[in-house]
Amino acid sequence: MQRAGLWTMLLAAVVACGFTVRYANAAAAAAMLEPGTTAPNFTLPSQEEKQVSLSEYKGKWVVLYFYPKDFTGGCTLEAHNFQRDQAQFDKLNAAILGVSLDTADSHKAFCTKENLTFKLLADPDHKVVDEYGVPVMDMGANHFAKRVTFLIAPDGKVAKVWPDVKVTNHSEEVIAAIKAAKA
Repeated sequence: MQRAGLWTMLLAAVVACGFTVRYANAAAAAAMLEPGTTAPNFTLPSQEEKQVSLSEYKGKWVVLYFYPKDFTGGCTLEAHNFQRDQAQFDKLNAAILGVSLDTADSHKAFCTKENLTFKLLADPDHKVVDEYGVPVMDMGANHFAKRVTFLIAPDGKVAKVWPDVKVTNHSEEVIAAIKAAKA
């Protein structure tokens, strides 16, 4: 069974046990960004303990991917695939930015352990998660962002959204979308 399938099964089990999948606020529930929308600027800390702003990437493609948790199977596979394809993203003038509700310290340990060189951004207060309309799953005291990817074009507009990411071939899907948009 694919890891993405396991995540879906886990999510179904979590919901069946009385936990909820929720949006952090009512406005976010109706506001997942759509293609053609200007991507909101943000500034978040990275694993390098530096502030990173979306505006720094104007003129580049940006793969802004939200994921549930550092050090978990699906999230590790997704990150490894983006890392594996980093050279292809570089050739396409594309930056990869991962966002989760984990801390910058967690991201630093995750990047070190998994040899990740692209930026992972910490959003523990889910300000950017909410602004982009990404669902948040509540599991008791723990909160996790749903796996969603936004492809942001060099002009700062959302070019494509993947609201239900399957990690196995997601990196390749994003590369294909950039190539198609550039054609």
